[in-house]
Amino acid sequence: MSDATASFLPLGAIIQSLYVADTNIVLGFPSQKAYESHNACFFGETIGRVANRVKGAKIDSLNGGQSYTLAANNGPNNLHGGVVGWGKKVWDGPKPVGVREIPAFEGKSDKIDGGESVQFTLMSEDGDEGFPGKVEARVIYTVSKEKGEDGKEKVLLGIEYEAELLDGEVEETVINMTNHSYFNLTGGPSIEGTIITLATNQYLPVDQGGIPTGGPVPYPNPAVKAGNVPFTLGAVEPDIDDCFVVNEDPSSVPIDTRSLPLKKNLSAFHPESKIHLEVYSTEPAFQFYTGKYIDIPAVDGVPARKPRSGFCLEPSRWVNACNVPEWKGQMLLKKGEKYGCKILYRAWRE
Repeated sequence: MSDATASFLPLGAIIQSLYVADTNIVLGFPSQKAYESHNACFFGETIGRVANRVKGAKIDSLNGGQSYTLAANNGPNNLHGGVVGWGKKVWDGPKPVGVREIPAFEGKSDKIDGGESVQFTLMSEDGDEGFPGKVEARVIYTVSKEKGEDGKEKVLLGIEYEAELLDGEVEETVINMTNHSYFNLTGGPSIEGTIITLATNQYLPVDQGGIPTGGPVPYPNPAVKAGNVPFTLGAVEPDIDDCFVVNEDPSSVPIDTRSLPLKKNLSAFHPESKIHLEVYSTEPAFQFYTGKYIDIPAVDGVPARKPRSGFCLEPSRWVNACNVPEWKGQMLLKKGEKYGCKILYRAWRE
């Protein structure tokens, strides 16, 4: 891409870098080969067909009551699309698709002129990791810069996802795409000291396997007492890996959320680096993860990444919605329809 603020790879349509001044705020590797051999943590990947977990690695009922057995890669469950999910596949791209605007977002009513946009495309065959139907998926990245009222230059990375079910024997499938970037605003080995503000404290309680046991309730961890109240990440605590709910009415979530407003999911700031990050999305939920299980050795001149070297904010649909009748519509893609959503990263240094 002509703008060196961000870089992307065909493998997984990965976000390889996102620079604020001289600091790359996403974890990654310097080469695609290193991602192939060391990216068990999904750094920067485009996740699909279904982000997060599917209970028992099984879709209970689609296409007239038929069940589908998926690849089990997280204990008994399917995680992030399976053993070789979309983040582990090579996409076609990057293909320049002209200049696109950054849409208006919460707190800013005007669109922002975009930079050169690039598109990645993936053809996912019927039976891919067990999922039914042939699907064409697309992701478009748009990089731009904005001069704020404070005079600070802000970096913007817009993400737009689209998927459609192609002609074939099945009439419906399930889709839930997101990006799995890990953010580190410190420029150092740990996220300790980062101040986080989440838009909500409503979350989906889960069993030991990470599968929801019911609808949204207030988050029990005292560090996250209420939505929009800042808290600080320590060296070990709070340890968070949960799905927070922005839209508490699952029946109101369309399969294509792109016409909905971009709402702020997270604000983050580190007082030493002075770097800010905001994440907006059109999605009804987001997974917030503080990186407890990161364990990547030194590779290609990059130091080892250990627990809490990055945090994730993954906008998405409700976890395991494909197997809960009252939640299912938000993931259910029928022939002739399009799945879609938008995400926006906005970052700057004071």
